[in-house]
Amino acid sequence: MSTIPAASLPSRRPVFSRRRVAGWLYQGLLVAGLALLAWVAIGNLQDNLATRGLKLGFDFLWQEAGFEIAFSLLPYSASDNYWRVFLIGITNTLLVTVLAILFSTILGFGVGIAQLSGNWAMARAARIYVEIVRNLPQLLHILIWYNVALRALPAPRAAITLGDVVYLSNRGILVPALTTDRPGLLALSVLVALAATLVLVRGLGAYRERTGRALNLWLPAIAVLLLLPTLAMLAGGASLGVSVPALKGFNFAGGWVLVPELSALVLAMAIYNAAFIGELVRASIESVPKGQREAASAIGFGWWQSLRLIVIPQAVRVLLPPLSNQYLNILKGSSLAVAIGYPDLVGVFTGISINQTGRAIEIVAMTMAVYLAISLLIGALINLFNHMTRIVER
Repeated sequence: MSTIPAASLPSRRPVFSRRRVAGWLYQGLLVAGLALLAWVAIGNLQDNLATRGLKLGFDFLWQEAGFEIAFSLLPYSASDNYWRVFLIGITNTLLVTVLAILFSTILGFGVGIAQLSGNWAMARAARIYVEIVRNLPQLLHILIWYNVALRALPAPRAAITLGDVVYLSNRGILVPALTTDRPGLLALSVLVALAATLVLVRGLGAYRERTGRALNLWLPAIAVLLLLPTLAMLAGGASLGVSVPALKGFNFAGGWVLVPELSALVLAMAIYNAAFIGELVRASIESVPKGQREAASAIGFGWWQSLRLIVIPQAVRVLLPPLSNQYLNILKGSSLAVAIGYPDLVGVFTGISINQTGRAIEIVAMTMAVYLAISLLIGALINLFNHMTRIVER
């Protein structure tokens, strides 16, 4: 029986080697230095607050706010407390962020694909759009849309109408709205429907790839997205209705009013960020080897079929990491709403609430925590989608 020479055996690293102990020592010193720095900063903060007769605490959140908010998704009055103001600021910020992400993604994909079109005029127009839009400040876009475009719309009596359902006036954009006596149940059912739709599309897509059968993914997804909330509301005994805006006197009644500040902010942010997303989409599509398109053409695929079924699914894997950064820029860019008076989190909470309460440290910390939490959520969702579309090697 042959024996392995001792010299050829892998040497085991001692548990308490000099290098490892030195590493632990350096890490301990770093942690101790950071803790000392934090202790000194907190001590100085407490001393400065005591000198001014102030103290840290969140008891101000239950005090009456005493000011009105022009637009809110949640019911609000001046007699509500600052905690309600905080929630309204969060929902208004989320509303702008979600709408801007949705519209900028749709427009950005169109612009990115148009830049690669064989139509010379379309490709040049898309390129000019990208170069002009992305080289102007985002704040300038917001001010142009608010002061030049939306504020120039006619009064309610002369409003521009789209099929007597949607109205455009200087009071805002009025669209039909769902009405219910159980808004919490509706919101929960919509979230569940979105999750179920994502799982369904993923499952049907995997089945189509495995079997090669042609399946329409859109019809089942739309059916689940519409039917599930409706069934949940009916099962919960809630009422559902549609409120259509109509002119009553000198103003409109009914429907949902997208105030000019919200409309300008969403339009400006969508158009601005679509230019960057369009460039990301173009670069991602061009990263797919040309051989893929040539192979698709060889088996009879048209330009749109090869793009939709072969090129874009591969380009998405390259697109997702930079796209998540652009979505985070949209979230942070929503704070520019203060320039036109839209009541987002920065405007009503970090602005007005600080001026009235003087609790700058607590309010700024809460605002930072909200933006950090939303950013981490966006990153987690993008990473989840990236994980679901990854290439699995066998």
